[in-house]
Amino acid sequence: MPHRDAYRRSIPGDRAGRLSRSRRIASLAALCALGLAVCTSAVNEQAEDPTAAGPVPPARTAVGLAPCMINGGLGSQMSEGLPTPSGYSAATGTVRALNLMIDFPDARGEGDPMDRYGEFFPQTQDWFRTSSYGRLDYRPDAPVRRWLRMPKEFEEYGIERGAPFDPAYRGLVEDIVEEADPEVDFSRYDLLNVLVTPNAGPSALDTVLSVTFAANSDAPVADGVPVSHASFVYSRQDDGSGTYDRTGYRVLPHENAHVFGLPDLYTQDGGGAAGHWDIMSEDWGANNDLLGWHKWKLGWLDSGQVSCAARAGSVSDHVLTPLARAGGPKLVVVPLDADTSYAVEVRTQEGNDELVCRPGVLVYRVEAGVETGRGPVTVHDHRRDSGGCTHSPNVHAELSDATLTTGDTFADREHGVRVHVLGKGPGETYRLRVTRK
Repeated sequence: MPHRDAYRRSIPGDRAGRLSRSRRIASLAALCALGLAVCTSAVNEQAEDPTAAGPVPPARTAVGLAPCMINGGLGSQMSEGLPTPSGYSAATGTVRALNLMIDFPDARGEGDPMDRYGEFFPQTQDWFRTSSYGRLDYRPDAPVRRWLRMPKEFEEYGIERGAPFDPAYRGLVEDIVEEADPEVDFSRYDLLNVLVTPNAGPSALDTVLSVTFAANSDAPVADGVPVSHASFVYSRQDDGSGTYDRTGYRVLPHENAHVFGLPDLYTQDGGGAAGHWDIMSEDWGANNDLLGWHKWKLGWLDSGQVSCAARAGSVSDHVLTPLARAGGPKLVVVPLDADTSYAVEVRTQEGNDELVCRPGVLVYRVEAGVETGRGPVTVHDHRRDSGGCTHSPNVHAELSDATLTTGDTFADREHGVRVHVLGKGPGETYRLRVTRK
């Protein structure tokens, strides 16, 4: 079946974490203005493989939620719609990740390859466990504990930002399989992480090459299975702010989330649409979680944790508990039409959300018909042009104080939607009222 190319990879902020907040935003916009290749890269997806298990449990088609399960149709690349098409890796239960460290004749790996592995684990494993409330048992493995030397020099593969799977990555995957196959049974794993020696290719501060090819059943076959879910990580996502040892790993959960079917939320203009509220928008700087919509999409929220406020002329009251905590109601969805809805959740400074500087109720718009990398999610900024409340370097600050608190109201007059925060209860629960005219 034919491939479809979708955009990938995020920009690591600006070059210097020491820049002021306004200069950081200006620098980011300037980088993006240089052209599409600076801000995007390729994900190949083939989402129609009928033999692969999709990540969406059937239970989430529960009565009452169907009007809120917007869908962008088969033409949207890596859509935010529900359910996620088949072909992607399941995001619940045990997921086995094969990790191979590779180098090249002209870029030989420096130091112990297991140190490279240690840049991402166990942090990635812990991040998924926390975000999924333990529903994703992510098990990394590195059966080859040496650098796998590729037969060609790095430049011979023609790898650059935005490079498609054919021919550059197909040739690289074929060589990886040939070098690793005597020691690796590829059929034992659900996804592949290729951890490239950081001295191959440009610095991430200049060009981010990291990329994922997901649901690619046309990929080379190893041990009887296609290497259909492969994430490639280059360089080091180090912005110079001195946080790499705590934050550098986060490029990998971002890439692996593509394997589960999640799109990029950043655009050519950077992280201004969703800010730092989701790792699919910004995966550098301080830690951040996934949006509740994504957790529902991945099967980390049950149907009983999601409320659907779909009926015109209705008034409904809801209680939401913090998204970072397991259990309790998490998400209110307000559909506008077949492919667009609002989502409402509570974000607090806990779990993977260490950056949150204004806890409260987050409202955002989800458009299933908008493709990855083109802004499928837009966070409502309740304090527009405030400059934000975070001082963390290389984070889109403006949306950091976007949340609503007691007495605040979000209103979409065009669609007759109103969300009013009635009050805050114990344990940072919030009561809110949704009115549809």
